[in-house]
Amino acid sequence: MFSMGTKLTIQDFIDVAKMPWAVFIGTFCHFVIMPLLGLSITLIFDFPPEVAVGILLIGSCPSGLSSTVMVYIANANLALAVSIAAVSTLAATVMTPLWVNLLAGSMIDIQLTAMVMDVVKIVLIPIGAAILHDYLKTYAGVRGRRTVQILAGISAVWLLYMIAGGWDALFGLASADAQMYAVVLNFVAGGIIWALFYNWLYGRVDGVKKIMPTISMMGIIFFTTTAAAAGRDNLVQVGFLLCFAMLMHNLGGFLIGYLMSRWVFRMDVQSARTVAFEVGLQNGGMASGLAAAMGKLATVGLASAVMTPLGNVSGSLLANYWRKKRCPARGPEPDHACSAGIRTSVKRITHHDDFNPATGTTRGRFRTRSRRHPLCATSAQRGSLRRPRRVAELCPYG
Repeated sequence: MFSMGTKLTIQDFIDVAKMPWAVFIGTFCHFVIMPLLGLSITLIFDFPPEVAVGILLIGSCPSGLSSTVMVYIANANLALAVSIAAVSTLAATVMTPLWVNLLAGSMIDIQLTAMVMDVVKIVLIPIGAAILHDYLKTYAGVRGRRTVQILAGISAVWLLYMIAGGWDALFGLASADAQMYAVVLNFVAGGIIWALFYNWLYGRVDGVKKIMPTISMMGIIFFTTTAAAAGRDNLVQVGFLLCFAMLMHNLGGFLIGYLMSRWVFRMDVQSARTVAFEVGLQNGGMASGLAAAMGKLATVGLASAVMTPLGNVSGSLLANYWRKKRCPARGPEPDHACSAGIRTSVKRITHHDDFNPATGTTRGRFRTRSRRHPLCATSAQRGSLRRPRRVAELCPYG
């Protein structure tokens, strides 16, 4: 999750204020469509309870890093995708445990507080460490950097004390809840230290930024293969049906996300495509991590192990299809708009001596210049402007 978090910046959260309604629509659709769609699938198919919980868990997770990649491939609204991913990841700290407890609480024993703390450890603290690195890299002055260094020093002393026997002295006889909160505190201390260390490494090793996506992908592959290997027996029993159900979950998220954002909330085509990817593609690594924290990776983790590769394949196919399919232009446009969606205007440049005010015509030698313009002619029509024409006949938008 820290590797994924390095792709988020403080500016991404600031950009949310520039398009709050679109970000709200994307996040709302994500946390409404996928959990309820997962519930419908568990009601249609007769899966074992823990496998069904895994379907509900993956449906309640935020959008993953792959969704942003698919938006980029499809030439959709990348800025909106990054903002939705950032907000949905933070919202998952509360929304994921709430949905799992609401939908799956009758299937297995769900401890809501423990799951919230697991989400904080797996998602919020690594993302926070990545954001702290971005602060040190981009915004921090001498005073801010010194403050972070002091906090990192205190955190290091605290962790060393915990290792040296402080845990038994302070929390050995404490309640289970107190120990749980103490573990989270230790994770926070480790996150501060790691953010400072990574920032130091980032400034001295040129290739560290390039390998972070690879590390993130390796982590997803590790959890996926581990879950599949641990649940081999269960996968043999329900493997084909589970693959079909997860494909329905994934494609249903694409379809309903697009239709809901396009026709209910009246978003433009590019933004609707972005919401479709953000809804249909889930954070499989987070789902696998939560399943492992619950001690049920072999059963609850199966759905994420199946849906992650299926989503990457279907998302890639959809992204390439939409990349080749031109978005309808926003607002009115002339009939001669070019097929690439980038229109060029043609403008005649002439000397004032060549203009005849009596007839309203121009004569003499003309030079053609093309430039970007919202409404204009295509390059194929430039040949029709070879002869002298009336000024009124020139491009009216130039």
